[in-house]
Amino acid sequence: MQSQEPSVAWSFEAIGTQWWIGVYQVISQAKLRHLKRIVAERIESFDKTYSRFRADSTVTKMASSSGLYVLPDDSKKLFDLYRKLYMLSDGAVTPLIGQVLSDTGYDANYSLKPGKLTAPPKWDDVLSFQAGVVGLNRPALLDFGAAGKGYLVDIIAQLLQDEGISQFCVDAGGDMVCRGHETGLQIGLENPADPTEVIGVIDLANGALCGSAGNRRVWGDYTHIIDPSSLRSPKNIAAVWCKADDALTADGLTTALFFVPAARLQQVFDFEYCVVYADGRIDCSMAFRDVLFIQTEEILA
Repeated sequence: MQSQEPSVAWSFEAIGTQWWIGVYQVISQAKLRHLKRIVAERIESFDKTYSRFRADSTVTKMASSSGLYVLPDDSKKLFDLYRKLYMLSDGAVTPLIGQVLSDTGYDANYSLKPGKLTAPPKWDDVLSFQAGVVGLNRPALLDFGAAGKGYLVDIIAQLLQDEGISQFCVDAGGDMVCRGHETGLQIGLENPADPTEVIGVIDLANGALCGSAGNRRVWGDYTHIIDPSSLRSPKNIAAVWCKADDALTADGLTTALFFVPAARLQQVFDFEYCVVYADGRIDCSMAFRDVLFIQTEEILA
């Protein structure tokens, strides 16, 4: 049986969250130093493109000037997912939510002081994307928080594989990818009503697990998820987890499930899910139902 303990691991903070990377095979110290360096460089490159919290990013430049912007080749996967989720959610999941989030106080300075909110524009009225080029017919502050962190986890996972690392786990604030494990790593599902407890433990051997909870970033009446039609944060859901082949999909779907029934999303995506509602009810697919400590018809205390 494969050990749950990695041969080497390291932790660091980046893009506003805590990262942990574990390698489950023997590597040299020189290799470890090399991995740490290229991982840090790749995260910095991603952040400099997509972050709305730094003055030198491409996204920040888009907020001040219309025109065409060339993005990295890997941007296609990100925009393709957003477009699918945008259509499935009737516009609720949108990269054009950035200005709304900023105006609630979730801005570059983290002021957390809400101001006047204005509904975001429709995608086709402002934004186009083709062959790695974003077109804006007017300035717009984009936000990729719904799926960007998960996608960066995928990118780092692929980087490790390209470096010959076949057994590893990458965890960025609870969004994680594990590869090459004979038996799954046991991942606890945090009780949104009590962060010191878990409501279940799921095995993750080869795939991605992402979560989203309204209790993580809260200020006033807002969380990091805003409904662009009501300009309010959904309060009916306490926590969501999704398990999929990749973290880009899993991360995006955790946000989409705040707005779209799982059955509709499953017509397009292959994933497992668990939704904990604010009143304690739980709705989940079979992969999660089998690992919960309580029955889904029970009310979570």
